[in-house]
Amino acid sequence: MAVGEDAHSSIINTLRILEMDALTVQTDDHRLTGAALRKAVDADGDPSSLAAVVATSGTTNAGIVDDLAGVAAVARDHGLWFHVDGAYGGAGLFAPSVRHKYDGVEHADSFVVDPHKWMFAPFDCAALVYRDPSAARSVHTQDASYLDVIHDTGAQDKSAPWNPTDYAYHLTRRARGLPLWFSLAVHGVRAYTEAIEAAIRLARDTAADVRSRPYLELIREPDLSVVLFRRLGWAPERYTRWADRLLADQVAFIPPSAWEGETVARFAFLHPHTPIGLVHEILDRMADD
Repeated sequence: MAVGEDAHSSIINTLRILEMDALTVQTDDHRLTGAALRKAVDADGDPSSLAAVVATSGTTNAGIVDDLAGVAAVARDHGLWFHVDGAYGGAGLFAPSVRHKYDGVEHADSFVVDPHKWMFAPFDCAALVYRDPSAARSVHTQDASYLDVIHDTGAQDKSAPWNPTDYAYHLTRRARGLPLWFSLAVHGVRAYTEAIEAAIRLARDTAADVRSRPYLELIREPDLSVVLFRRLGWAPERYTRWADRLLADQVAFIPPSAWEGETVARFAFLHPHTPIGLVHEILDRMADD
């Protein structure tokens, strides 16, 4: 399976369970592109050994949206399953200001988004969408005598009730999507658009603030609502001390992160009512420490 170097750890762990190897595509700016993928596949020498390619629409650590259209084209050329991991960033599809970054997502064979992240749903609400659900059903439907009554009601009958147990490996589950449905029904899609756009604006304003401070350095312009930056001259323990003080003073919970082996600071904005004044206070503390 081909993945970008910033693919989520759960993907790599799943490959280990399946006893599959990852073809990790390296890029200069951590964004998986169609050109880089094609070069890596050609260099690998055996495209037939690949089963799928995973692109990310909003990496967890940096919020990077991969070149979905370019990756999709390579997947089509080689007959690979194209999966898009939008667990965190997929909700950005609600925001017109960044919609162009997702061009190509319409070619995905499967797409995952976690509403419990940037869509304000209860924890563990997640959605996996298939282009062709029958492919998932052929893999995940479980056969057992006590399940025959479910299958015999017409698995091939389009009028039969849709059974979610046929589209994932677990059988019993709660109705995790119901709170999301209620929220969408009550508030409407426009409220989600406004909330997500607010977080994106806050990330951009924060990036501008970071650039204006001589003791800070912006690592990359934010694609979505994550801002990575460094405090010049700080060792890892200084970041830890700064984060511990913020938490002890009940100001914010901002644990340090890492970028290319270096300890850095990271904002991840989700709540639409986070005030820019709070951001200023947090960054001011980096000057005083």
